[in-house]
Amino acid sequence: MQNIYDILKERGFIAGVTDEDGLRDLLGVKKITCYIGFDPTAFSLHVGSLVPIMSLVHMQRAGHRPIPLVGGGTVLVGDPSGKTEMRQLLTLEEVEENAKGIKKQLSAYLDFSGDKALLLNNAAWLVPLNYIEFLRDIGRHFSVNRMLTADAYRTRLETGLNFVEFNYMLLQAYDFLHLYREYECLLQMGGSDQWGNIVAGADLIRRMEGGMAYGMIFPLITTASGDKMGKTAQGTIWLDPELTAPYEYYQYWINTDDRDVERFLALFTFLPLEEVKRYGQLTGADLREAKEVLAFEATKITHGEEEAAKARETSRMAFGNEEGNLEAMPTTTLRKGRLEKGVTAWELFAETDLCTSRGEAKRLISQGGAYVNGKRLNGIDELITAEHLQEGTIILRAGKKRYHRVVLNKG
Repeated sequence: MQNIYDILKERGFIAGVTDEDGLRDLLGVKKITCYIGFDPTAFSLHVGSLVPIMSLVHMQRAGHRPIPLVGGGTVLVGDPSGKTEMRQLLTLEEVEENAKGIKKQLSAYLDFSGDKALLLNNAAWLVPLNYIEFLRDIGRHFSVNRMLTADAYRTRLETGLNFVEFNYMLLQAYDFLHLYREYECLLQMGGSDQWGNIVAGADLIRRMEGGMAYGMIFPLITTASGDKMGKTAQGTIWLDPELTAPYEYYQYWINTDDRDVERFLALFTFLPLEEVKRYGQLTGADLREAKEVLAFEATKITHGEEEAAKARETSRMAFGNEEGNLEAMPTTTLRKGRLEKGVTAWELFAETDLCTSRGEAKRLISQGGAYVNGKRLNGIDELITAEHLQEGTIILRAGKKRYHRVVLNKG
């Protein structure tokens, strides 16, 4: 069986390792426990969290035991990494509610039966900590001078770093130590902005336990155009279907920049690399096939095969004039009487997720970017009435790729 280290490296997951040869050798001869922390700053994770999640799934598939660690304790302090100002501190009740959502979400990716994976919350051991005891036993192993060389702290010193945030490295290092002691966890993985925190944890294990632990960081994933993963003009692409519908999730992937298709197929699907490379060689109109595969596979992993198939069918019907079912398309329901009277076009577009405001809807229509049933609207005050219904449905479109369905209330 191929070493999981080589698999992760070939697929583009690895940006840095504390000891490459040592870790590769370890993963080749021993099944280990590894962990990644997820701060519960929201009820749902988003597309930007997929690289860490997928890496844990790959580790589990290779027989290793992953620990997704919900940072219910560390989020009460706030990680300064990658931030120019202090994060908003959440209440314990908010953190607990967010942690529940993330726990449920991660269960869709990992198999937690029979201790094949462990879902833990660091609030269990961080919240009860005795501060004086923690400073004496843990704090004495940290050099302030060395801590200040970490990118997260160096950047924040220019805008202001408070003492609460300064403690974050100690807490994350203590997480690694605790997991090493209790679960024999030998590897922490995380984003490139976590390098200093990960190294601090491995060093703490060496100092206090005389043990060898490892760290691995992932590259910062941006699109070919330089945009941050999971961010669109319409907002964040969430993993929760209540926040981002499976159809919209599918559309996010199928609209991938041509230059990103092969890289994203390697990172966000489980297709064999030979197949990924074959799709990466496609050009022109044939590349649409590769994008459809990416969208289907990514949606299947997050929302299941049934939702992925529905999204693909709806997308094919909307964009390819094929027969199919439009149920997966985002939908707005109108009362029959209201539609019979007529609704102004700008008002209708503003009520859907195609536009975020009435002003945006008016601009879209006036610039010729709004369509009803495939026909461009001529004016912002054009009325949409029951006569626009086609088999009980009106299809709105903004630009070339964003669709919305309007149906009548059956009540």
